[in-house]
Amino acid sequence: MRKSLIATALLATLPMIGTAQAEGPHSLSGNITLTTDYVFRGISQSQGQPALQGGFDYAHESGFYIGTWASNVGWVDDMAKKNNSMEIDLYLGYAGEAGPISYDVGAIRYFYPGSSISGVATPDSTEVYIALGWEFIELKYSHAVSKYLFGWTGTNSNSTRNSNYLELNADYEFAAGWTASAHIGRQIIKKNGGASYADWAVGISKDVGFGTVALTYSDSDADGSCSKGEPYCFGDTGKNAAGDRFVLSFSKEF
Repeated sequence: MRKSLIATALLATLPMIGTAQAEGPHSLSGNITLTTDYVFRGISQSQGQPALQGGFDYAHESGFYIGTWASNVGWVDDMAKKNNSMEIDLYLGYAGEAGPISYDVGAIRYFYPGSSISGVATPDSTEVYIALGWEFIELKYSHAVSKYLFGWTGTNSNSTRNSNYLELNADYEFAAGWTASAHIGRQIIKKNGGASYADWAVGISKDVGFGTVALTYSDSDADGSCSKGEPYCFGDTGKNAAGDRFVLSFSKEF
């Protein structure tokens, strides 16, 4: 659910841009990840189950990029859409540097194939984003421009357009092939304070030559204790998607 050409991915459970060799002004890259859980902004998208993820990216030396990424998910089916088991992201943007500061501006569309459910807000969402980086630190802001963000509605089923997410990420290589990561974020759902929350994570990864192995711990203050009517308690089984969890993953870029 998240893409950035500026920073290395904070969590291996999130999409990552590959680093293919460029030929002339153009470069193509791909990535594939196998993870024990798909966690996005502190919330499990796969109901605590393993996920297979992957994508492709095109970048031009001018800074323009475009790409797609996909993963299996477990929260949409029969709650936000029928016959859904996948998330597909489409994104484009422009990245560059201004002195010691890197920047990335773009837009991303989150699409969940399946049949709409009458009277239920669509989970399909669009955000625009801007990220600023310095050394190993990145500050990113994402702003929802679609009518609803991930199917959330406000008071009296109002639109949740202008919902936003602010995050601070750090990704530091402390030894050859070893990287430590930290993250803190704040999700605001407009007109729905009960669905707004903060999340945080720490992780460590190792480049093993043929790929990257990562272990991440994430948590949030989202209310997902699964008593009646509480947010982030998804599915027929009422699983808490917001609880703390360890995630182990393997990623390969090509």
